[in-house]
Amino acid sequence: MTAQVINSAESLQRVLGDIRQLWNQHKFLRLNIKTGKDRSLDQSALSHVWYAQIAQELREDTPEGVKCECKLRFGVPILRAADADFREMYDTAIRGHLSYEQKLKAMRFLPVTSLMTVKQLSQYLEDVQAHYATRGVVLEFPEEGRRA
Repeated sequence: MTAQVINSAESLQRVLGDIRQLWNQHKFLRLNIKTGKDRSLDQSALSHVWYAQIAQELREDTPEGVKCECKLRFGVPILRAADADFREMYDTAIRGHLSYEQKLKAMRFLPVTSLMTVKQLSQYLEDVQAHYATRGVVLEFPEEGRRA
């Protein structure tokens, strides 16, 4: 069974039917249920604007490098705290096995922010904003996008 979105009574009934059919076939199911919406396109676009701004103002890294650092510094802790499967994967494959520089390289390929809900990505953006404010970079939210 692939990921299913339940956002109406009809989609709920369809998914319940799918689950019932799978149960009858296999007699064993493992379900992962996530609540909340996926990240918004506005949040994603804002994060990329911020990566470019940080790179331009600090001149220490490229926007891609800033993105990797932010994913590692701020995104990974959010996902580790909220998602047991992500935590297990990260801890087993990356946490104790790679240097900081190797972890940064891994962030080019490891999905982090794309796995976040709107609420998690809001926290991520606020953490990035607060961190870079201490370095003199003022990152601003559009008025309607501050808290999704």
